[in-house]
Amino acid sequence: MKRRSFIKGTTTAITGIGLSTTSCTQTPEKKAEQPFKVCATMDQQKVSFYTEVINESIKVVHIADTHLFMDDERGIPFQEFSNRMARAYNQTTHFQTREKTNPNQSFEQTLAFAKEVKADLITLIGDIFSFPSESAIEWVRSQLAATGIPYIYVAGNHDWHYEGMKGPLDSLRDTWIEKRLMPLYQGNNPLMAAYDVKGIRFLAIDNSTYQINDEQLAFFSKQVESGLPLVLLVHIPMYAPGKKISYGCGNPYWGAATDRNFELERRPKWPENGHTQTTFDFHKKVFEAPNLIGVFSGHIHRNSIEIIKGKPQIVSDDNASGGFLDIDFLPFEEQHKNLI
Repeated sequence: MKRRSFIKGTTTAITGIGLSTTSCTQTPEKKAEQPFKVCATMDQQKVSFYTEVINESIKVVHIADTHLFMDDERGIPFQEFSNRMARAYNQTTHFQTREKTNPNQSFEQTLAFAKEVKADLITLIGDIFSFPSESAIEWVRSQLAATGIPYIYVAGNHDWHYEGMKGPLDSLRDTWIEKRLMPLYQGNNPLMAAYDVKGIRFLAIDNSTYQINDEQLAFFSKQVESGLPLVLLVHIPMYAPGKKISYGCGNPYWGAATDRNFELERRPKWPENGHTQTTFDFHKKVFEAPNLIGVFSGHIHRNSIEIIKGKPQIVSDDNASGGFLDIDFLPFEEQHKNLI
């Protein structure tokens, strides 16, 4: 199947609560030749992120893995493909209080928190849905609109996956992005887009098939050349030595021999030869980028932080169980500058 040509515009400036398209060819005053100095601290879901290139604070509420399962009569023809995931997260246990909760309640509470703290940005980093339900997608859009807070969305592997539906994963992703998820991208390219917030460029890159394609690698390379401070948003974490196979983007152990869930998820088995060279090249490019200040992801339903070649990667708990990240990007105070 010929790859769909998604919307070409890939850079958006977020100002106030509005979105306006800007050029992605603008040249910064100074290119990054040496890696930016970064200090990142994490206390449960609270993340403080200091770097020399931040001039004013940015508050981000980061959400991954809500796994909303609501559906209506429009979903009846697809129940043979949605049945398992429609039952997977009906009731959950809150990661802090240990009380019973559910994905809808957790999502509403997280958005209420974002409003309370006057977040500059909400990042939705995949598996917000357990399958591409029209009802759930419409509900999320209405909830986000009610906050008045700008948001960035990138898909996870469940957002577009109807389990057991025939076809290559790339084609299925393209199909259900086009049919269901497209409004969440707000006119931007679903597979790769850049958003500028107070001098920081957030890059949303879809790695929900565990792979990166040539266009995405070229896009990321161009952003590195800009010299602007970058934050990478991906659903599946970038591989870090010692981590499990779920850290599957650029994982040298990823492939058919380690795929334990293909029958359960009713999808094609991972390739015998593992990742494409493009995916490995992307991993290398990410952690060699001097202007990358951090990576934020989800997928594994567990908080973690890894340092890969000096670059922090921070992973969120699942929002289905109430998890999220409360992230502050902050300028160094004078006392911090003296320490570093």
